[in-house]
Amino acid sequence: MKLATLKDGSRDGSLAVVSRDLRRCVAVPRIVRTLQAALDRWSEVEPELQAVARQLESGTLDTQAQDFHAVDCRSPLPRAYQWADGSAYVNHVELVRKARGAELPPSFWTDPLMYQGGSDSFLDPCGAIEAASEDYGIDLEAEIAVITGDVPVGVTPEAACGHIRLLMLVNDVSLRNLIPGELAKGFGFFQSKPSSAFSPVAVTPDELGDAWRDARVCLPLRSSINGQLLGCPDAGVDMTFDFGRLVAHAALTRPLAAGSIIGSGTISNRGPDGGPGKPVAQGGVGYSCLAEVRMIETLQHGKPRTPFLRFGDEVRIEMLDASGASIFGAIEQVVARSRPPSIA
Repeated sequence: MKLATLKDGSRDGSLAVVSRDLRRCVAVPRIVRTLQAALDRWSEVEPELQAVARQLESGTLDTQAQDFHAVDCRSPLPRAYQWADGSAYVNHVELVRKARGAELPPSFWTDPLMYQGGSDSFLDPCGAIEAASEDYGIDLEAEIAVITGDVPVGVTPEAACGHIRLLMLVNDVSLRNLIPGELAKGFGFFQSKPSSAFSPVAVTPDELGDAWRDARVCLPLRSSINGQLLGCPDAGVDMTFDFGRLVAHAALTRPLAAGSIIGSGTISNRGPDGGPGKPVAQGGVGYSCLAEVRMIETLQHGKPRTPFLRFGDEVRIEMLDASGASIFGAIEQVVARSRPPSIA
């Protein structure tokens, strides 16, 4: 089943069931108004939503359905009770820490790294990435996230998988030049992590078929800037901590409420030789953020050559199935200068 949140003038939008080919959708206000409300009553409403999905595929809801367009969507959860992002791909953590001269503690390979992000306001999947200045070092981070139901405190990684309701893609926007100063204070990210964006569509794990195994999504995640492929690393490869482990980590000392979002961290693959991967132009799978590109350039040339995102740049993040069809729809964003707040 595929679900989306359509813009309707309200803060939280309205829930719709989307066809597998992402061409048609049908709003379901008679069942439930929003995705958060559905997650709160999942055992009750999920069978009804699945029935609508089957009817949509069979064509029996054609008179009620409408054309589906990503530009009409909010992020599946326009705001959430919880957004915690992990770093399951330790290769990425190692590279970006090298970029700022920090060593990787050995414990990072055995205990997940996770930060609590702002969840009160997410970007639309086709909305702008706004920043006051290019000097902030604007970067994309292509990731996968799960949305959970209610998760009990102290859940095991194996049991945690049973609480995963939906999956979606993420652009976890980072302001790289603000990160070192914030982390130096010893209290984590805040200003350097603005609002994230999620894919137009969230899907139940069964939609992925064999690509969902071992609590991982085993497909490439494609990231492009201005139409040029930045990377297509396989999300099932080099994932040190699977989603069961990440959810259990988040719930070690407190329960998670239905609608909690847990991210994978930036997808990152090592090269065949075990070292940093190569750019797509050199036959590698490339990267899911510019920080990794710049780190590789620093290792090779002594300094980075690729700039961070600039105003007007276009970012696209998408995952295709084995037949080449889009699974979640694409995150398509333009980087823009933020407008100063209006004075009331």
